[in-house]
Amino acid sequence: MKKNITLSRYLVEQQRVDGLIPAQLRLLIEVVARACKRISHSVNKGALGDVLGTAGSENVQGEVQKKLDIIANEVLIEANEWGGHLAAMASEEMDSIYLVPNRYPQGEYLLMFDPLDGSSNIDVNVSIGTIFSVLKKPEGHPGVTEDDFLQAGAQQVAAGYCVYGPQTTLVLTFGDGVAMFTLDREQGSFVLTQENVRIPEDTKEFAINMSNMRHWDAPVKRYVDECLAGVEGPRNKDFNMRWIASMVADVHRILTRGGVFMYPWDKREPNKPGKLRLMYEANPMSWLVEQAGGAATNGRERILDIQPTKLHERVSVVLGSKNEVERITRYHTEA
Repeated sequence: MKKNITLSRYLVEQQRVDGLIPAQLRLLIEVVARACKRISHSVNKGALGDVLGTAGSENVQGEVQKKLDIIANEVLIEANEWGGHLAAMASEEMDSIYLVPNRYPQGEYLLMFDPLDGSSNIDVNVSIGTIFSVLKKPEGHPGVTEDDFLQAGAQQVAAGYCVYGPQTTLVLTFGDGVAMFTLDREQGSFVLTQENVRIPEDTKEFAINMSNMRHWDAPVKRYVDECLAGVEGPRNKDFNMRWIASMVADVHRILTRGGVFMYPWDKREPNKPGKLRLMYEANPMSWLVEQAGGAATNGRERILDIQPTKLHERVSVVLGSKNEVERITRYHTEA
């Protein structure tokens, strides 16, 4: 890997080499990256920037919004609406889609994002992040409607996240592997730090919120019980448990060193298929994980094959090291 390759240079070279990244998509990703830099700056200021605490409002899912949720959402909209690359946007923080205003040129892409994943960690200085997904607007549609966004995750043309931790790291896929970029604050640019990211097929680490154990379905209990039994149990090895409560941070750990992440269906809200949002969280993260050699299912089927029926659809998520995901999925089908 050559040294000091900026995101802009990486995207231009990828565009030249195989044509995988059209010019408009390249420009769109550069704009999203610039927005992430602005969000990173706000996150880093913390209490000094008067950005901590709640905003006294709720999003469409009835969740209390933090000030930074709203700031991040506005930054992404303002950065992307005027460039001419987009037709519309959708956000976890907005009720319906956001059409690019008529005063700006219309592009061929649709952008979806969770502006700040892991809101409960904002005020306690734990890693949070921005997740995004890009779809192509269906051809032959003069305007844009919500239905245009309801595409299976396999239709994504780009996806990624930016994690705001000890370093600010941007992780990207265009369907040809996964690359990581670290923000060089002195230079003001994202610099390529890892290419062809690979997730080990086996792991000794799992991530799940154990406080919900009494609400889990039998297959999830079976899997976790086997992990907890350690070297004396049926798995014949000891496992470590992790849970950061920011999906973006848990997935970043898995991309870095392997592991499995679970946010399963449980009995607290039996009518909901899961907690995480299919369009803003599960689809982009599942594609990244698959592109790095991992797997992602809802316990029964591949997440990227699920046909969405509504913008804020929820889903169960099991993703990470391939062999562990396949085991958990098998436990569900056996049950």
